[in-house]
Amino acid sequence: MIKTICAIGVVAASLNASNVMAKVSAEEAAKLGASLTPVGAEKAGNADGSIPEWTGGITAPPAGYAVGNDYIDPFSDDKALFKINKANMDQYKGKLSEGQMRMLSKYDSYFMNVYPTRRSVSYPKEIVDFAKKNAVTAEMIDGGNGIKGIEGVIPFPITTHPIEMIWNHIMRNRGGSFERQSVQVTPTESGDFAPVQFYEEFSTRFDLTDYATNTDDNVYFYFKQMVTAPARLAGNVLLAHETIDQVREPRRAWIYNAGQRRVRRAPQVAYDGPGTASDGLRTTDQFDAYNGATDRYNWKFEGKQELYVPYNSYALDDRKFRYKDLVKPGNLNQNPMRYELHRVWKVTGTLKEGQRHIYSKRTFYIDEDSWAILAADHFDGRGELWRNYEAHNKFFYDVNSPFTTVEITHDLLSGRYIALGLANELPYRYKFTTNFSSSDFTPAALRRSGQR
Repeated sequence: MIKTICAIGVVAASLNASNVMAKVSAEEAAKLGASLTPVGAEKAGNADGSIPEWTGGITAPPAGYAVGNDYIDPFSDDKALFKINKANMDQYKGKLSEGQMRMLSKYDSYFMNVYPTRRSVSYPKEIVDFAKKNAVTAEMIDGGNGIKGIEGVIPFPITTHPIEMIWNHIMRNRGGSFERQSVQVTPTESGDFAPVQFYEEFSTRFDLTDYATNTDDNVYFYFKQMVTAPARLAGNVLLAHETIDQVREPRRAWIYNAGQRRVRRAPQVAYDGPGTASDGLRTTDQFDAYNGATDRYNWKFEGKQELYVPYNSYALDDRKFRYKDLVKPGNLNQNPMRYELHRVWKVTGTLKEGQRHIYSKRTFYIDEDSWAILAADHFDGRGELWRNYEAHNKFFYDVNSPFTTVEITHDLLSGRYIALGLANELPYRYKFTTNFSSSDFTPAALRRSGQR
């Protein structure tokens, strides 16, 4: 899966005490696997039992599952406990984000079916070992723009520092290298849509078959995304080398334009540059909830809270649903959606004076069991709530990793939304059995991909 990472990040030539974040003590790290889960979540449940104790998560696939087949829902027998809608949302407002409250008040079609909380995330020994070591060795450098002293994933399992929490999301477990097929939709207010289909490849540097310790040591992962439909967009390809310290060395990105048959550098693939074929409904750094450099925001940790969030979204991927069954005006069909009560870390980023971004403030809700951002609120330049984000996820038990299935951004001003990750009508969603080499992520490979 993920190979050992040594001294990740590019270390600045000189560091001062103000920009190096403290590591935890061995005594503090000993809580991992004891009162805390191996990645730093509270092992205990909450006071009323609505969030249960973590007892190890899913450690084996359900009976009848075979690798390469559709995932069997291990919780298919669960019944919804209750439904949150416009009529009763005030009863639950202490456990709803501002964006969720606005969606509930704006759309009768938006509701939240709340199911029993299933702490399904488990951790293979490799992840456990990484987190335990990182707790006492990992440090942020260069004002939080880089990291050193980390192996594998989850650099800061014990932390209350907001930038460290964002790093944990960016460098969380994704199950290793993978191929992915997915569909993105950007419906009109009336619900009309034209699917855009993607094929993507992903690998951390350390999962490459020709991984070399001292090569590209400021790169964390490689990502290639090709549009495969509709015909007018097919063949356009994006390649990104995700650098760790993006202030010191900006993300390397290239685009192959099928019409021009040219590969060119793409510095706009960062920050608030528009997402691929997104119709302006999401930014580049909104892909996977948040990615890229953290330097344009002042970050604040606002505590841990209980929140109703998307979780264990196996039903949303069921092939009985066609895209036309799911894509509706205002929001996706909420009937197959599953929400659960989980503890989340609340982190807010406020745009620094003199910096530019279309979002003046962003609030992220980070799942304690996986370090994945599951919900977010985005505010415009006036400080008004603009967009609500949800990451519907499930536990991929064949690779022991939680990951996103469908991510949705609702534009509360225009009444439109973008949903990325639908795969109900595709042959597969993820393939975690593929190995990549560095030659698969070069500009030359970009050109070859576009000409297939």
